[in-house]
Amino acid sequence: MQETFQLRLSQTGFILGPIVFVFIWLFFPHNSIHADAYKVLAIASLMIIWWLTEALPLPVTALLPLVLFPATGVMSMSDASLSFGNSVIFLFLGGFMIAIAMERHGLHERLAYKIIHITGTSSNGIILGFLIATAFISMWISNTATALMMLPIAHSVIEISKTKEKPQLNKDDKNFALSLMLVIGYAASIGGMATIIGTPPNVVFVGLYEKFYHQKINFLQWMKIAFPATIFISALFYFLITKVMYRVKNQARQSSSNFIHEKLLLLGPLQKTEKIVLAIFGLTSFLWITQQPLNNLFGSNILNDTNIAIGGAILYFIIPVNFKKFEFVLHWQDTAKLPWGILLLFGGGLCLASGLEKTGIVQFIGNYVLSQNLSLDVLMIALIIITVMLSEIMSNVALVQVLIPVVFGIAGNDSHTALMMGIPVTLAASVGFMFPMATPPNAIVFGSGYIPIRKMVSVGFWLDVICIAIVYLVTKLTLPFIIS
Repeated sequence: MQETFQLRLSQTGFILGPIVFVFIWLFFPHNSIHADAYKVLAIASLMIIWWLTEALPLPVTALLPLVLFPATGVMSMSDASLSFGNSVIFLFLGGFMIAIAMERHGLHERLAYKIIHITGTSSNGIILGFLIATAFISMWISNTATALMMLPIAHSVIEISKTKEKPQLNKDDKNFALSLMLVIGYAASIGGMATIIGTPPNVVFVGLYEKFYHQKINFLQWMKIAFPATIFISALFYFLITKVMYRVKNQARQSSSNFIHEKLLLLGPLQKTEKIVLAIFGLTSFLWITQQPLNNLFGSNILNDTNIAIGGAILYFIIPVNFKKFEFVLHWQDTAKLPWGILLLFGGGLCLASGLEKTGIVQFIGNYVLSQNLSLDVLMIALIIITVMLSEIMSNVALVQVLIPVVFGIAGNDSHTALMMGIPVTLAASVGFMFPMATPPNAIVFGSGYIPIRKMVSVGFWLDVICIAIVYLVTKLTLPFIIS
């Protein structure tokens, strides 16, 4: 049913996009804002409709400005292609390579088992362990990959509750299974909020903010705002799922504990390659967090998020694991796993934003909203709610690429206001917990068969409400002290 709906939606969008493009091109007043405004608005409408309906693969739609902007005279090919070489894209490229090194050598799996082992053998302890492990790993690798990795672990933990005498799960075990699966699906998205490289919307926002305001948000600044939000959301979600909605008897699950312990024994001690991966990951994280004090010490801005990420990635290719066999932590063939399409999607979004800004469309929308005399708090809350609602039905990356230029138009030249509205919108784009189609992790855990749709909707609704409140409060209370 879901696949049929998406097919019809894509077919409708595929036809509707060009129709709207032609309509705007012919009938939008050609000199109302800027001489080229109608051209950019027509192209933007086509891209947004195709993004929202996924009529074409998102990265393919993102390539349209490279063809249409030069063809229509909006900007030259050299200017249009600059967006695809933005430094933030290379930050994410480096982050992807670091994540691939962790996945290739199983370090992320070892971390997951270790965290779950530490949190205890009780039902709630195991749920907490999965929550912490999933959220932490998702801070560094994609939420989809995290959910896919954690799913079979959780499935094994659930299945060992069955015995010959009890082949079916009882009510308490069903609640335990439901909670475990929801924790994986939701924590994979919640954890990604915490770091710039944790999820694509964060990278998109940082890139757009730099393009519009010529200022950078570094790795530590982002974490100071987003990490507390991640902690509070995770804590309240844990309380909601274990104490309010689907309480489980907090009994010891020795069989689950034995399973985790056996897995750790099977993995054995840290291998040489894992130690190298962990050391480089630790060095990269350390430099991300301490770059500003180090730059002050050196008297020059020699370190930034991008060159740290790329430097860390390069180390995986040049530090040998076995020099005699000329083997390294990563080989170029490993980059076949890189989501190159995401990088193109970033470039296309940045290019479209440049066109919207150049022709004054963003400023026009901003001036209109400002004329309504709404307070900043009302705007923040309204934007967060709208973003959360839209994130339930559309790609969070496309959502940020559409909304953030509008937010910057409302903020005008005030970079602080742009952050006060833009950061909560970006964080809210990772919130979408009611439906399986909202995020890939939701779909992955829903496919396990342990989550009835009505229960995902009910838990997801209340978690959405929690996220709206926390994202607003954390941004409001922390951002003025972190970014002046």
